[in-house]
Amino acid sequence: MSLDLTDPIFTDERKAREHFEAIRWPSGPVCPHCGNADQERIYAIKANPDKKIREGLYECGEPECRGSFTVLTGSVMESSHAPLTKWALAYRLMTGAKKGMSAHQLHRTIGVTYKTAWFMAMRIRESMRDTSGDKLGGAGKIVEADEVYIGGKNRKGVAKGVKTRLDRHTPVAVLVERGKGGRSRATVVSHPLGGVLKRNIVANVERGTEMHTDQHKAYRRVGELIGGEHKSVNHWTGEYARGGVHSNTAESWNALLERSIVGSFHHVSPEHLPRYATEVEFRWNRREITDTERAGEAVKGGEGKRLMYRPAGKGQQGEANA
Repeated sequence: MSLDLTDPIFTDERKAREHFEAIRWPSGPVCPHCGNADQERIYAIKANPDKKIREGLYECGEPECRGSFTVLTGSVMESSHAPLTKWALAYRLMTGAKKGMSAHQLHRTIGVTYKTAWFMAMRIRESMRDTSGDKLGGAGKIVEADEVYIGGKNRKGVAKGVKTRLDRHTPVAVLVERGKGGRSRATVVSHPLGGVLKRNIVANVERGTEMHTDQHKAYRRVGELIGGEHKSVNHWTGEYARGGVHSNTAESWNALLERSIVGSFHHVSPEHLPRYATEVEFRWNRREITDTERAGEAVKGGEGKRLMYRPAGKGQQGEANA
């Protein structure tokens, strides 16, 4: 579905607020402080500019609560001063851009400062983070495992004992379910990969799953750990598929992350890499729905999450706290 920039949610603040309320509260406002959903005990406060009471303010009627709230309260958008029309457009653009959208591009497109765009983008990525805890695969299913190395610069002709390109890159362990609707899971890990990749598979893949990998030694005996069959292909000899055995789907996922960073973000620090991997994972897992539906899923995912950045000292970057 193409992006309709004439949609009132991108130009009218009231329509944008109603849009977010409909996604977050389809059956009416719910108090984020106590969870009260009784519509007879939640009151809309009439806007009054003289008393600095804005539209969209509600009050919980529970005697033990009496808290006031808006659609922003208890979500990644809480405390943001950016208009909701800007948030609606940012969600739609970021969830619809196959290779991602940089903060610079976002700030130019929606008309906010670069600092605001960067913070909005990071909050939206936080709303994309999967907190379900659901594992991939299961009996009768195939999960492919692979790893991709992000960052650093390639050097030719390195001498023995000098750190290689892979040593200086940050590894991302990727798991992808085979087939229509198959989900993915990306985890930033550390060197050496020895037991890291196995632990990642045990933590994220159901027992009884059939695993397909390359012949990296870190995957040896992984089938025994999850009680499933393990098949591999030997890339060193030029074997990339043998019948139905391959890790090509996971490699396609890796290419999406690499192209996003090279083509859109250009540089990603190791500290923030998990959020960019999460963004690619989110869009991959919802590739069969429309961009508008995907944006709604991201808005829902922002509920109950906060992302704060501590101010940094001179010459230092701020630190993220979810």
